[in-house]
Amino acid sequence: MGAYQQNVPYSTNLVAKSIGVSQQTASRRLIEMERLGLLTKSAEGRSQTVRITKEGLDSLTQMYRVLRSVFEAPKAEVEINAVVFSGLSEGAYYMGLEGYRKQFRSKLGFDPFPGTLNLRVRKEDLGARRELDSNPFVEIEGFANKTRTYGAVKGYRVIINGEVQGAVIVPVRAHYGEDVIEVISPEKLRTRFNLKDGDSVNIRVIFGA
Repeated sequence: MGAYQQNVPYSTNLVAKSIGVSQQTASRRLIEMERLGLLTKSAEGRSQTVRITKEGLDSLTQMYRVLRSVFEAPKAEVEINAVVFSGLSEGAYYMGLEGYRKQFRSKLGFDPFPGTLNLRVRKEDLGARRELDSNPFVEIEGFANKTRTYGAVKGYRVIINGEVQGAVIVPVRAHYGEDVIEVISPEKLRTRFNLKDGDSVNIRVIFGA
């Protein structure tokens, strides 16, 4: 009904008929979804309206990804176009940790430059970015040292600008939004491609490699 874009009028009777349950069951499900933060309900005059929240849309999107991976043949690769930006300058610290580095060497096949290239995915390429979540990845396990614990990371092998091999790394507990990706490589990518903030970069993600 378009409730992911705007508030839409509804009634429990309409919902019940749409999904083939009793009105009481439809009412309980709506209440439960509101409690879980998947939708919001409000009154506009005599009408009741409902809108799906970001959390609700994310839940539907994840369900769609799972179902699509079952019914559609997996893609061998996807292309993502993104724009360079300056991050929080934490990449060099994490890339310098031997707990990560030895796994990058053994599992990804290269010793990364101590830093990450931060990219913001173009809006029209967000669908390609979401492909990562439903495809195979290289697991970089979390570890602990004397001071703290470090989380697990998903790795996806990539070709940067059609020339340099590297990997997109996605922390399991990411602090960026889905429109941001971090790329590692044996080379300093800003120097290799003479990149500055705002420049475009092409990333070809190769699944199962």
